[in-house]
Amino acid sequence: MNRLAKIKPSRGFSGIFHRLLVAVVPLLVYILVTVSFVPIAYIIVLLSKWRMLAVRPRHWPANIRANAVDIIVGLSFVSFMAQSPSQAWRVTWALSYGIWLIIIKPRSSTFWISIQAGVAQLSGLAAIYVLWGQSSLLLLVIATWLICYLSARHFMSSFDEPLNSLLSHTWGYFGAALTWVLGHWLLYYGFISQPMLILSVIAMGLAALYYLENTDRLSKFVRREILLVMSAVVVVVIIFSSWGDRAI
Repeated sequence: MNRLAKIKPSRGFSGIFHRLLVAVVPLLVYILVTVSFVPIAYIIVLLSKWRMLAVRPRHWPANIRANAVDIIVGLSFVSFMAQSPSQAWRVTWALSYGIWLIIIKPRSSTFWISIQAGVAQLSGLAAIYVLWGQSSLLLLVIATWLICYLSARHFMSSFDEPLNSLLSHTWGYFGAALTWVLGHWLLYYGFISQPMLILSVIAMGLAALYYLENTDRLSKFVRREILLVMSAVVVVVIIFSSWGDRAI
């Protein structure tokens, strides 16, 4: 047991290196984006996850799935910094990334895992529609499916849900199908795309219902209230959108 404890990655040099890396990643990414080395900033985010590959290759798929949410958020924040219109916004995104790494990501309670999944889907969808909004519809569909699926799987991981995989794939398919339909009339409200807005509203409503149900805090009144608000927002977005082949 003592020998095994000595080689734990959370101890010794690897543990110290990991903690230092977490602390400097947002600062390093900010500097690289500021000097226009954006591709290297993306690489730094990926390299910061080196520990998920420090095991036998047969464990890589599971480790990549487990770290997918962190990767999505990291790459998204780099894209936000790169697209920022001012230095102040760039600093804001760098600080937000630091808050994610230091405060949000390390927590493992059901509530915080739900928050992590929500942040990943929101930031991931925002990033792909900002970066790839003018690209092919097929690329948007695939990217939306992947982000929705991985976010849902992370959310379900904190619950004793036997249908975890099925529900995650279902949400991923729903996101892809919605993108396929709305992508023909891709509308923007500022930097917020219509598919991202609708998917985020529905995801938050369904996640709240599932979370409250599994923590025995869902009453009939709360259920109706959440469904009403969720439906009202979606209906307003659909009715008052300008359904032309243009962005607004």
